[in-house]
Amino acid sequence: MTPAPSRIATLDLIRGVAVMGILAANIAAFGFPDFAYMSPASMGTPSLADTIAWTTNFIVIDGKMRGLFSFLFGASMLLVIDGARAQGDSAASVHFPRMAWLLVFGAIHIYLIWWGDILLHYALVGCAAFLFHRLPTRALILVGLMLVVLQVIEGVILAGYAFELRAAAFAPNASAKAVTSWQTFAATFGGPTPHEITRQIAIGRGGYAGQLAQRWENPVGPFAVIAMVGAETLGYMLLGMAGLRSGFLTGAWSRRTYRWIAIVCVGIGGIAYAFIAAVEIGHNFDPRYVLFSWITLSTPVRPIMIVGYAALIILLGRPGGWLTTRVAAAGRMAFSNYIGTSLVCTTMFYGFGFDLFGYLTRAQLYIVVVLVWIAMLAWSKPWLDRYRYGPLEWVWRSLSRFAWQPMRGSAFATNR
Repeated sequence: MTPAPSRIATLDLIRGVAVMGILAANIAAFGFPDFAYMSPASMGTPSLADTIAWTTNFIVIDGKMRGLFSFLFGASMLLVIDGARAQGDSAASVHFPRMAWLLVFGAIHIYLIWWGDILLHYALVGCAAFLFHRLPTRALILVGLMLVVLQVIEGVILAGYAFELRAAAFAPNASAKAVTSWQTFAATFGGPTPHEITRQIAIGRGGYAGQLAQRWENPVGPFAVIAMVGAETLGYMLLGMAGLRSGFLTGAWSRRTYRWIAIVCVGIGGIAYAFIAAVEIGHNFDPRYVLFSWITLSTPVRPIMIVGYAALIILLGRPGGWLTTRVAAAGRMAFSNYIGTSLVCTTMFYGFGFDLFGYLTRAQLYIVVVLVWIAMLAWSKPWLDRYRYGPLEWVWRSLSRFAWQPMRGSAFATNR
């Protein structure tokens, strides 16, 4: 079978930042019901500390880390495909088994561990991304941006639909169906009814069986995410492929270029996100404006921030430095760390574990984030000093290649 391509240090470093950042984005979804992810006002008027925590997360973290991860997924996918072809193997015979097993892992994660999985989504979108891998760099950029524009158009349509739902539900002779449709929408975007708050709190603080039943209430729901954000994810994967081919993600550009990209993109993106946050806060986290802010307004700004963050990470990385090495090791084991955070956080928050669900404030949740980050940095490098792959990376690789891969030996010595 095709040997793994040599590691590209910048990819591991960016992936490490992304997997740590994803936890910071997801922590509210671990510690609260799902509707609290988008709004700090979903269960009452937020405190100043909680509003600051939400605003900081919205401007700095949310969506950007998922985007970085999608960029890196596309780049890594292209590395594997190109490596297979260079060895004379069929690219499809290497790529699609990887996606098939990732789909299995994602299904296990979303149905048995935690509802907020992204792996299943990546597996499905990754199959579509294969169709574009032969495109030249400029074409990858063009198609990737077109897909983001398509996502923006969808966001505009959804925002219009949200305002129509609200108007129909509050019309003088509103039907029961109109009211129910609005309540379902509002709950999704941070405006649940008191009954729904009570129900989800009870499930989170209850046993594993109740949580498992909730995940299976809508078994096709995870596949429906494709319709919501599939175009954006595919666009990011193609832009990640372009970033690899152009040398941007490998650190091949000049430091001066990375510096300007970081300053301009992070600066413009940060100001835009601050404005979007002000829109949402100014409308008291009305579910219509939550959707409008998170999906319609944020989508065109997000790629700018993602590119700026990638440039900034490459610029700040210090080869051989203690922190750079540790973060890169966490990125090299991103699959294991991603699933590991779900196991740790569900045990910490849910009723079958330490039962902290709904008890901590939004601001206090970030104490948990820092503790888990420390754990990631503490265990990833020592593990890779002794083993070639992270535990789940090894299982995925072995299953995809239909043979158990060698495990013992330092990952850094083999550079695979």
